[in-house]
Amino acid sequence: MSTLIPSKFSRRAFIRTSSLAGGGMLIGFNLFTACKPKAEMPIDISKLNFNDFNAFIKIADNGMVTIFAPNPEIGQGVKTSMPMIIAEELDVPWNHVHVVQGKLDTHNYTRQVAGGSQSIRFGWDPLRQTGATARQMLVNAAAARWGIDASDCTASQGVITNTAGETLGYGDVVKEAAVLEVPEGVGLKDPKEFKIIGTDAKNVDIDGIITGKPLFGLDYKQEGMLYASVLRPPSFGKKLESYDDGVAKQMDGVTEIIRFGDKVAVLASSTWRAMKAKAALTAQWSDASPMESTAMHDKKLLALLDGTEFNTLRADGDVKKAFKTADKVLERTYESPFLPHNCMEPMNFYADVNDDKIHLVGPIQTPEGTANRITEMLGREVADIDLEMTRMGGGFGRRLYGDFAMEAAEISSLAKKPVQVVFSREDDMTAGIYRPAIKYRISASIKDGEVTGYHLKEASVNSNMYGLIPNFFPAGALENYQVDVAKYDSNISTGAWRAPYTNFLSFAEQAFMDELAEVMDKDPVQMRLDLLQKVKGTTDERIQYSAERMEDVINLVVEKSGLRKPKDGVYQGFCAYYCHNTHVAEVADVVMENNRPVVK
Repeated sequence: MSTLIPSKFSRRAFIRTSSLAGGGMLIGFNLFTACKPKAEMPIDISKLNFNDFNAFIKIADNGMVTIFAPNPEIGQGVKTSMPMIIAEELDVPWNHVHVVQGKLDTHNYTRQVAGGSQSIRFGWDPLRQTGATARQMLVNAAAARWGIDASDCTASQGVITNTAGETLGYGDVVKEAAVLEVPEGVGLKDPKEFKIIGTDAKNVDIDGIITGKPLFGLDYKQEGMLYASVLRPPSFGKKLESYDDGVAKQMDGVTEIIRFGDKVAVLASSTWRAMKAKAALTAQWSDASPMESTAMHDKKLLALLDGTEFNTLRADGDVKKAFKTADKVLERTYESPFLPHNCMEPMNFYADVNDDKIHLVGPIQTPEGTANRITEMLGREVADIDLEMTRMGGGFGRRLYGDFAMEAAEISSLAKKPVQVVFSREDDMTAGIYRPAIKYRISASIKDGEVTGYHLKEASVNSNMYGLIPNFFPAGALENYQVDVAKYDSNISTGAWRAPYTNFLSFAEQAFMDELAEVMDKDPVQMRLDLLQKVKGTTDERIQYSAERMEDVINLVVEKSGLRKPKDGVYQGFCAYYCHNTHVAEVADVVMENNRPVVK
């Protein structure tokens, strides 16, 4: 009925239990690393210490389950999906589970980051093992009360049943379970037995979201708090020479106007009043560095592609020779502009900096890193930081960078008042951080009707693709394959935007694959499948994708979409890509309506 999966770590280093003073059982565990060896479990919920454990399960006397977790939630759903995994192996009804966002402590906590799309992948085994271990402890407690062997008991939906048909609810045995030894080598469910995983569970915060409950940073309020709207340089590379706040100071609700660096903060009793007063400021700016433009970036990036100064990330065979001896060479250039994140919730953060502590509240993907930068900026100790994280109205990488939190802390420090910095939509669009402008030039050599060489060049602003990407498909499928990168250093702030680099590279490479298939008069899907055959059985440990899995994904999407049997008037587009540990294939159905293509 259950499948034993070998444990990767000692259960005794992973989990602790205690009986709660108010009734029930508390289980402390760590999703990614071992708990501190000598950590003690509290008997009072208010004493939860996320420095020792980064997640907790409380099982009450009535069998209801509360899961506490301080991991960042930016809308990707981990606050729902990770507890679902625990609840599955614990085997309790999902409607008996309550999820609570734990308070964050960035001084000692080691993995408070929402980024990289790895939460479920990293948490899958430990989350399952945690739920299963808790379930087994409850079963063991029930068996001890009945005086029978635990193997004669089963657990399902929060109820333990013995071979005689007697039952006990989880809540009936939590006190006994809390004092038992933590078992090793606990069996996990066969996926066929899953009742929660794979179901369409609603977001645990959805009721609060749609009814306007205070979940987000913009909802945060404190008595005496002022709102700050910040005037920033109108262009990257500008510095502030002087400003006139005479009109703004006289406007209703304005309490203070502060210059910090090349910025000016307007503090007022509401966001509207602060933003209106900011608009009344007049400022004089000068050039701190040469001004840049789209035309200049276009010229710079094209020059990099045409040049010879590259960092070669992968080079198989001899691309130059393959191109020199080819019957034909296909070359295409693809380009993408800077893109802002445009999160639904604009950037915002609350800060109250005083002599005793630095209280910070808001939406942030990197609370620990941001706290460290703030203490460095203010010349304070990390121990002074008290940071609370709210739910985020979108992140997409923008909230990896705590510039808005640093602004709030600096302004509060100067004003000596609690302040919430709020970006307008225009601020969000113009202050960065952008996905880099980027160009890809892809070339392929064709000899005797086959692809013999592939050369990918990247020219980007400020940064280049990370090291694993050159080992994605079609790496390994071609004897002669090379990936070169170059970058132009700009004063424009850039950073991660969803899947960094691959979100546009996937389009460029897949578009090129289709153009290559057309030039070679080959079926584009079959051409990809043929290339995958050459990777099967590879011993090249650099290859990141599975040729077999990619082939299966492609065949499945072809089958489900009717790709090779389109309906009359339906035009179909195909792509297949690997990144972030995931193999994906898609088919788009396009029809013409009023002489315009429409994706169905």
